[in-house]
Amino acid sequence: MRADVGFTGAVLDRADRERNNPEALTAALGDWRARLLRLDGLEPEIDGEGQLVWTSLADLPEGSEPLFLGYIGGKPHFAPLAMGERHGVTRSPALFQMLGLMPADQAGLYACVRSLVDWHQRNGFCPACGTATELFRAGWARRCPSCAAEHFPRTDPVVIMLAEYEGRALLGRQAAWPAGRYSALAGFVEVGESIEEAVARETLEEAGVAVRNVRYVASQPWPFPSSLMIACIAEAEGDSLTLDTHELEDAIWVTREEARAALGGAADARFGAPPHYAIAHSLLRAWVGD
Repeated sequence: MRADVGFTGAVLDRADRERNNPEALTAALGDWRARLLRLDGLEPEIDGEGQLVWTSLADLPEGSEPLFLGYIGGKPHFAPLAMGERHGVTRSPALFQMLGLMPADQAGLYACVRSLVDWHQRNGFCPACGTATELFRAGWARRCPSCAAEHFPRTDPVVIMLAEYEGRALLGRQAAWPAGRYSALAGFVEVGESIEEAVARETLEEAGVAVRNVRYVASQPWPFPSSLMIACIAEAEGDSLTLDTHELEDAIWVTREEARAALGGAADARFGAPPHYAIAHSLLRAWVGD
C-alpha cells in the first residue's frame, strides 16, 4: 500500500475475532473507556487539529444502536446507527473542507464508519424476502429473521486510470466539478469483467481512446457511499479523442511538467489538480515520479 493514498492508514484493530462473541461485546460495551464517534448524520465532527471527536457511550442518541468498530489503543470504539435516517448522494462543502484538514489516519477511520453506517441505513430489509433485517456480528452484518439470509457490507470496485501516450497523460472533467479541475477517468467494474478489461472499456467509452498494457498502481476506499478505487496506468494506442458528453465535459492530454505545476498549486497551472485525499491525486504524483 502506498503511504500517501487518502482514506488509508487508520490505526484500528477491527477485532473480527470478537464479532460473534456476545461476552466480548458485552464487555466492550461495559468498558468505562469505550468511545463513541460523534456524527451529524453521516458527517463527522472534528476538532481544531482535524481529529475526529469522540464521546462516551452514555451519549448514544436515543433510538440508535452502537456499531462496534474495534479497538484503538486497547479501547473499544463505537459508532451510532440510527436506522430511520436517510441521506442523499450529495456531500456538503463543509465535509470537503473537513477532509482537507483531517490527517490520513483520521480520514481512513471516518471512511470505514461512513460506509458502514450508510450501508446499514440502505439495507434495512431483506432483498430475498422483504422482511426487516436485524443487526448482528456486532454491527458488521444484518440477518433476516424470516428466511435466515445473511447480508454483509458491500464494496463496489471502481477503476480509475491514466492513459499515457508519448509522455502525456489523459485527464477529463465533469461539468459539476470546480472550474478548471481535471482528474483521471474512472468507472465501475461490471459483472464478468477483470480490472484490465474495465480500464480498457471505460477509457474507450468515455474518451474514445484504446489502451493496452494496464498496470496497477494503488487502491483506496472511497466512502461515497462505498467503493474501492483501483488506480491504474495504461498505454494508449493514439491521442485522438471522441468524448461521451454524458460522462465528460472535456478531456485533455497533459505533460509531466503541467501535472507537476497543478499538483504544486501553481497560479499559472494549466488545470486544477484533484484534492490530496482523492486517489487521482496520488495517481498523478506516481505518474510524474514524485
